[in-house]
Amino acid sequence: MKKKFALSFLTIASVALLAACGEVSTSGSNTTGNEIGKELKIGFNFEKTGEVAAYGSAEQKGAQLAVDEINANGGADGKKIVVTDKDNKSETAEAATITTNLVTQSKVNALVGPATSGATAAAVANAGKAGVPLVTPSATQDNLTKGQDYLFRATFIDSFQGQIIAKYTMDNLKAKKVVLYYDNSSDYAKGIAEAFKKSYKGEIVATETFQSKDTDFQAALTKIKDKDFDAIVLPGYYTETGKIVNQARGMGIKQPIIGGDGFSDAKFVEQATPAAATDIYYVAGFSTEGEMTDKAKKFVEAYKAKYNEEPSMFAALAYDSVYMVAEASKGAKNSVELKDNLAKLKDLEGVTGTMSIDKDHNPVKSALMIGLKDGKVESVESVKP
Repeated sequence: MKKKFALSFLTIASVALLAACGEVSTSGSNTTGNEIGKELKIGFNFEKTGEVAAYGSAEQKGAQLAVDEINANGGADGKKIVVTDKDNKSETAEAATITTNLVTQSKVNALVGPATSGATAAAVANAGKAGVPLVTPSATQDNLTKGQDYLFRATFIDSFQGQIIAKYTMDNLKAKKVVLYYDNSSDYAKGIAEAFKKSYKGEIVATETFQSKDTDFQAALTKIKDKDFDAIVLPGYYTETGKIVNQARGMGIKQPIIGGDGFSDAKFVEQATPAAATDIYYVAGFSTEGEMTDKAKKFVEAYKAKYNEEPSMFAALAYDSVYMVAEASKGAKNSVELKDNLAKLKDLEGVTGTMSIDKDHNPVKSALMIGLKDGKVESVESVKP
């Protein structure tokens, strides 16, 4: 396949489309929040160990790089950023407990993380009660920010991913018949799957599901193998989808496989193996391949110099999240005012695109479709839903 690079990013408005179900609203908080003194205090709440540690550990590195850069350049609004860094161990209950500790004991002015939608949903109520804004780099569930005055995100939402997967599958891959195989234990994967089903104009010849922590996918793949289909749509996290790709290719299933940004980590290729990771496509908000802005190039150089590795999309999103907080801290006397400033952010240049925050606290920003061959990026394309 000829290598293709997008010459321009796709600008999108991330709009929450699904009704919220049982969320705890923070819109009625009367707290004055935590005072911003001579330092800007930020709490990190990342999945540095546990099931999705690849996401959280990358985000911690990206966020810390941003803090180091800002401090080296005079601080945020002239204030040194001081970080309290916690590991939520990829557990939702731990994410909530850590949030309480950070906002009440450490008296942070803002939180960055968690990475996943489930952990973010568990953490936001405690943040909102204390009047402290939370910026999640990568939680994508559609209804997550609905009714949440103190929750913001740096990435696009699940339904958008489902829409662009549907269009790319039909228009670019020319796949008129697909198998939909998704993680039924993940709100993230279910959200993408539902949006895909609503947007896809072709035929879904079979629908199969798996669960988080499954390791053997032979039964479902055996059922799929002999069906007439052009591609597999596979919403889920790298922990399972990488294994599915490996087992599918091992069984002789050669059709293209396409997924969301849960594929966007080197661990996905490790799980799949480079030999099996061919004709794989996934949504991403950032890539070190293709056209990059000067800001993005400098970020990649700095990240590689500090950590001796390529930054993932998750590292880039966390880096941008810290810059969102730093920008919003300008003129703010406390965490509530910082929250108000986050809601007004407009045209902030990040390494993952130029961002403006919409009325639902979602970013208007860029999206890409990445193609892999032998585990390496072969194509980077912009796609409209």
